[in-house]
Parts: sequence; C-alpha cells; structure tokens
Amino acid sequence: MVFNKTLTAVALCAAALCAANPAHAGSELLPGITTGIALGAPLPQGVFVIQLPSYGYTAANPGVNVGAIVPAWVVWSTPWDILGGHLMFDFASPMPNVAVHGVGSWGGFANPILDAQLKWNLGGGWFGGVQAGVYFPVKDDLTPLGLARNFASFQGVGAVSYLADGYNLSATLLYGTGQKGSWANQGSWGVNWINLDLTATKKFGKIEAGAVAYGSWDLDTPYTDGPTPYGKQSQFALGGLLGYDFGGVNIALKLTRTVQQVNYGGYETRGWANIILPIWVAQAPAAVAAKY
Repeated sequence: MVFNKTLTAVALCAAALCAANPAHAGSELLPGITTGIALGAPLPQGVFVIQLPSYGYTAANPGVNVGAIVPAWVVWSTPWDILGGHLMFDFASPMPNVAVHGVGSWGGFANPILDAQLKWNLGGGWFGGVQAGVYFPVKDDLTPLGLARNFASFQGVGAVSYLADGYNLSATLLYGTGQKGSWANQGSWGVNWINLDLTATKKFGKIEAGAVAYGSWDLDTPYTDGPTPYGKQSQFALGGLLGYDFGGVNIALKLTRTVQQVNYGGYETRGWANIILPIWVAQAPAAVAAKY
C-alpha cells in the first residue's frame, strides 16, 4: 500500500524553523490515502502500478500548500496462498512538496516502504486482510522538516471490505511506530500513530460514487526538550468520491475537507486521484475482486 507522511501538519515545521514555533509531526502515512480502495480484498494474480497524487491547502497563518505523489507504488499479487490468505507484496517511495507562504518551499523523497500482505475471502461478499511493512531511513532536504525520518520504522494494517452488488464498504486501520528524539533534530524523532480510513461507495455501471472519511491520532509525545512542548495532533475529515472504470484503467477523484482538528494549525481542503494501471494480469479478475 501507499505510505506518505502527514504532510500538511508536518509542513508547518518549515515555518517553525524560521519563527521558533513548535514543530509538528504526525503519522508517517498520509491520512486518507487508502480511501476509495478495498484494502481488505486481494488483487488478481499480476503486477499493478498505482498512482495516488494529491494536493492540499491548509488555511493556516502562514498558509501551507502540500502536494504528494508516489512515482511507483508497485504491487505484486503472487500466485501463492498462505493459511488460506492470498500473499501480496508491494513497494512505494513517495515524493512530497511543501510550500509555506512567505517562507519557502521544499521537495524530495519521503521514507520508502517494503510491505507484505495476506488477504482472505471470508464469504458473503466480505474480505479481510492484514499487512506489515518497514519504512527505510531517508536523509534529504525534507529531513530537517520532519517529513523524511532518518530512522527505520514499522507499520501494521488491518482492513475489512464488503464488495457485493456494486458496493465498496471498507474500513482500514493503520498503526505506525516512531521514536524519541531531540527537539532540535527533526529527523531524529517521530510519533507513534494511528490512522482510520473509511469508504462507502456504489457502482452504477462503470460509474462509482459515494463518501469517504478519515481520521488520524498521535499516540505519544516524541520529545520533551527544547523551548516549546510537542502538541499531540488529531483530525477527522469528510469528503466525496467520483470514479469511472475505463476497463484497463480505473480512475477515481476525491475531495476532502477537515471538519475537526487539534494542533494541525488549520483546516485542510485536499483533492486526490486514485489511478490503477494493471501491468500484467495472469487471468481475468473474478466477479468480486478488490477495486484498487
């Protein structure tokens, strides 16, 4: 699956570097990025490339623009089953860009992740899956902002999806680890975090429409030194999805808006796209398959 930073909030670190305000962090995965994806269900055997570009604006002071793309989220759905579940692997290396109005802009690679998945068909249109992955350390222009962590971390995922009669009802719970560090060295620390991504859509022929929502919560305080305390973050956002199945390519557009937030500095409006490109498929997808 795809793994990005909580870009909008962490971007305020750029302003903090210049204004001596407390820096912010957040979940290593961009909250909401799995919405619209039936992550509980397996893909048919094959190789897929998934693009999930997004762009958001936070009405903070100063304002913050954050764009993100994963140039190559590659998913390999293997021919093997383990413990009755279908085995899959994936790799992603996200690229964020942050612009703080009147301060500057920064871009580069965030932490890449290697991930393994097991997905089960539970019957009656229900699917469930678990995933585990490791983020690799990155030190670049984004590291001083806390966007690229200079240490390895772990991510675990549990997902459930109902896929029948054109419905995609999915819930994905994600947990990631951080570590304690120094206030002055943004790349040395990160929070432990939880994200919850929700999807409720219906297909009408080739058209898909419905609602998405997501939340994210910091679980700890990653540093205790420095002139300002760390403010634990939480947020919840709502939005809509409109998609179309072109046959070989599936595209969905999303628009979300933060409706509740703590310590994120402002409310974000974000536009997203889910673009699914099958590179090789061993056989035609089953009638009920994960709509990635």
